[in-house]
Amino acid sequence: MAKDPLQGRVTAVHGRHYRVTIDHTDQSRHCYPRGKKAGIAVGDHVLILPEGEHEGVITEVLPRRNLFYRSDIQRSKLFAANIDQLLLVLAAEPEFSDDLLGRALVAASSADIPAHIVLNKADLPTTAAARQRLGATEALGVPVHMLSALNAAQVHEQLLPLLQDRCTLLLGQSGMGKSTLLNALVPDALAATQAHSEALGTGRHTTTLTRLYALPGGGDLIDSPGFQAFGLQHLDPREIEHGFPEFAPAIAQCRFYNCTHRHEPGCGVLAAITQGAISAQRHALYLRILAENEAAKRY
Repeated sequence: MAKDPLQGRVTAVHGRHYRVTIDHTDQSRHCYPRGKKAGIAVGDHVLILPEGEHEGVITEVLPRRNLFYRSDIQRSKLFAANIDQLLLVLAAEPEFSDDLLGRALVAASSADIPAHIVLNKADLPTTAAARQRLGATEALGVPVHMLSALNAAQVHEQLLPLLQDRCTLLLGQSGMGKSTLLNALVPDALAATQAHSEALGTGRHTTTLTRLYALPGGGDLIDSPGFQAFGLQHLDPREIEHGFPEFAPAIAQCRFYNCTHRHEPGCGVLAAITQGAISAQRHALYLRILAENEAAKRY
């Protein structure tokens, strides 16, 4: 007799291995996608067919509110689905990349996901210069929270009210202190990550595991591996444009409806740059992403 499908939420992903927590229970199952089905992310709500006592087959991904991911010519890297906000972890040492920060914010804006920045290692003397670098980003409406992840009380005071009752993706370049921040927010996170890594058959390779943690005071925190690249080749030109919300008032002034904001006469964006209303650095990022995506389509 065929078993009825179960509905659950994906709480851990490593490659084609998934941990799914069944709705309204504490039960979780080690699941695989049916056939060559891919594109399943932590935070997805799915239907599974049970197999045995502890396993299952994912048969369907239910409709999403959103999906946060990056992509290049070779593949896409799905970070998380159905999230309420993004928490980007930066630090003065090692120096963070303005380009990678900008790309992550474009991905968030294009998906209408609010973003916050944590500037970690606030006790270092170089943090003041890093904070100044973030001034233009903060002017876009992205809040910046300065703290030391080693100070658990400070982390709790600043971040727990922000995270409560929300599903938040924790994202950062390697070396920014993201793991330390996670352990301050979820004290047993390291042990839980190792346990899930073993359950998913991934041994010690915990850095490639994406995992959802329930926060003690309510809400969920999704931890993702550190990254050193952030392609946006899944975005079309209008979606790229949408990823730069500060362009919107100027775009309304463009002479041509299909203006690319590169060189066209009467371009409101180019005029706004000369007037200082739009950052030349942000416009340069826009041009790089546009050019990369156009080049990729020629292959």
